Amino acid sequence: MQFATFRPRLLDSMHGYTRQALLKDVGAGITVGIVALPLAMAFGIASGLSPHAGLWTAIVAGFLISALGGSNIQIGGPAGAFIVIVYGIVERYGVANLLISTAMAGALLFAMGWLKLGNLVRYVPVSLITGFTNGIAVLVALSQIKDALGLQVAKMPADFASLVATVLNTAHTFNPYALALTLLCVGGLALWPRMWAKDSALMQRLIVPGTHSALASAARIPAPVVAMLSLTVLAYALGLPVETIGSKFGGIPSQLPSLVLPVFSWQTVQHLAAPTLTLALLGAIESLLCARVGDQVAKTPAHDPNQELMAQGIANMVLPLCGGMPATGTIARTVTNARAGASTPIAGMVHAVTLLGIVLLAAPLALHIPLSVQAGVLLFVAWNMGEWREFVLLKNYSMHYRLVMLSTFVLTVVVSLTVALQVGMLLACALFVRRMGTLFSVDAKAHSQDASTEHYSLHGVLFFGAVAKMDTVLQHLLAHPQVQCVQLDCSQLLALDTSGIDVLEQLHTVLAARGGGLVLRGLPAQALSLVQRSGLAQRAILQT
Repeated sequence: MQFATFRPRLLDSMHGYTRQALLKDVGAGITVGIVALPLAMAFGIASGLSPHAGLWTAIVAGFLISALGGSNIQIGGPAGAFIVIVYGIVERYGVANLLISTAMAGALLFAMGWLKLGNLVRYVPVSLITGFTNGIAVLVALSQIKDALGLQVAKMPADFASLVATVLNTAHTFNPYALALTLLCVGGLALWPRMWAKDSALMQRLIVPGTHSALASAARIPAPVVAMLSLTVLAYALGLPVETIGSKFGGIPSQLPSLVLPVFSWQTVQHLAAPTLTLALLGAIESLLCARVGDQVAKTPAHDPNQELMAQGIANMVLPLCGGMPATGTIARTVTNARAGASTPIAGMVHAVTLLGIVLLAAPLALHIPLSVQAGVLLFVAWNMGEWREFVLLKNYSMHYRLVMLSTFVLTVVVSLTVALQVGMLLACALFVRRMGTLFSVDAKAHSQDASTEHYSLHGVLFFGAVAKMDTVLQHLLAHPQVQCVQLDCSQLLALDTSGIDVLEQLHTVLAARGGGLVLRGLPAQALSLVQRSGLAQRAILQT
């Protein structure tokens, strides 16, 4: 077996790299770094960790994934898809075990890339991904109810039923100021890009000679940054009684994190097997889907999925050393990077350096950011994360698609993401087998004058999910003892497996006991090879 070659895309990107490309990459990296600032803090808080955990994840993972990855413009860091998983692991196993699980997931991701399994992620059904993504979006939104409403709850539970019960039991502690800030944040995030659109009423009124460049500069300021700054100033100036980053976490350290080596034990590894596998699978799916989207938006060379998985693995193995959370590719920041003009991994590395500079120089300013504003940012992220139109379009799809998507969605929200992935994949496989089985058919040909011979033609794939259809031939054979020979036209047989061989052996056994035999005509190459290797070719009669 050949293993994937470790060759970061950065090395290839440097051939013919120009000063103009460097300036574009630096500009895009700074833009994405500013966009990532509020999101990284929000993801850290929502995951049950501190804001600096999200920031250092964005810095370390963002740099490593860009420097070592297989995509030109992929931006790595904390992602909304991980919020619910991380929160659940922290609540059940603790932060120390989250670090161990993250490192093990990183090792799995690296192994997947090294073994060239990157392309296998593309075989995950779209119905499962859609249901899973929409379920995560709902859970992310539900996780923000506490801060959005300003509820007085020490710690929100991770499971759906307990979360809803906690919200209902503490509804009397509702803070209207927190809700007002959340609604203003969501409204501002939705309106800001529309305000500065070229065809908006505001732009039509404001564009006068000499002002266009200033307006264009204002339009480029990311909406989350505008919302965070303006609403923080508003809350501070009015002295609103809302919880802030400073009041809950004591601020963000403005120095480099201490390196800590997680303590591994075999017993811990066994307990963390399920969440680790979920982190690895979700990380692989999310990062490679993100890389594909990035390729389409930026029109850059196609990403190398195996190299991307190896880079994601390295990043997640390193992150526990600085107290980070799991990281993967992030679609919103990758698309922002592409639209800002990035063309090489240099932009992603600049994005990480930009975040590092902000943390080291401006960390004390984050003390006054209200948690309700962070909740508004994440509610907006959750809304954009979900593919809600797919629910409306369900009526246009098959029952199999609906069943997989809705089952995955409901299980993700109500039970757990791990169960949703497991059941979703099993259900998708079972339905695929059932569907393939319906495509196989056994057609009886016109009877000849010789009553001792029967003729049938096989169409499709004769595999374990379709062998039941051969029972009609066996039953007919048993009901007519005068039949001594069965001729099967296999020219339209696409493939054959060992279960198919077994049912053909049964036919031959019955016919051989009567002094007759089984005739196989026109076997394709794959089926002929299996018939010969199984020994059936020495007992049955083969005809071209």
